Amino acid sequence: MTPPAPTRRLPKERASGSYFHPHFDAHTLKVMLGQHQISARPDEMLVTTLGSCVAACIRDPVASVGGMNHFLLPEVPGGISDEASVAARYGSVAMERLINDILCHGGRRDRLEVKVFGGAKVIDTSLDIGNQNSTFVLDYIRREGLVLLGQDLGGTLARRIHYFPVTGRVLRRVLRPEALSETVSQEMNFRSSLVRKPIEGDVELFGDD
Repeated sequence: MTPPAPTRRLPKERASGSYFHPHFDAHTLKVMLGQHQISARPDEMLVTTLGSCVAACIRDPVASVGGMNHFLLPEVPGGISDEASVAARYGSVAMERLINDILCHGGRRDRLEVKVFGGAKVIDTSLDIGNQNSTFVLDYIRREGLVLLGQDLGGTLARRIHYFPVTGRVLRRVLRPEALSETVSQEMNFRSSLVRKPIEGDVELFGDD
């Protein structure tokens, strides 16, 4: 029997790049594409913006630790090695890395609660990456026996997600079409780079932005 990974304490100091958001009265950490962040502080909020990408918000309510990831594509193609900055853009890697980080900081897999967002069709093409991402993350949750508390997937508009890992509270804002350009451009650039060089529930909804 493999012994459990040792529990690590999250540092008391805030992560670099965090900033105070007066509207939410919370210190904010951005979760960029291909990254994840975790927190055990009740005054911290994780934020990301999604087009066809998907973000999973996962927490252990007993250990009061949780986090969010942000991935671009569902599965790592066969033959692709696990290079850190690229592989985490794939859901199969992003999910395991986030879960493992939570477990290393006191979480337990059988207590994890999940909420998932994104997967919109923001580009008019025959290849619906958003739907593939949505299908992947729901299949993953079912296969792993995780508890799905909420989902907001699909559609044609981008979303901004605000997540409080300690409480599990989520705020979702739908972005107007004219606000999509930066999100779509970022996703298109990442997809192009992967082609050229592949390896180097309870949800509060509030109005349109």
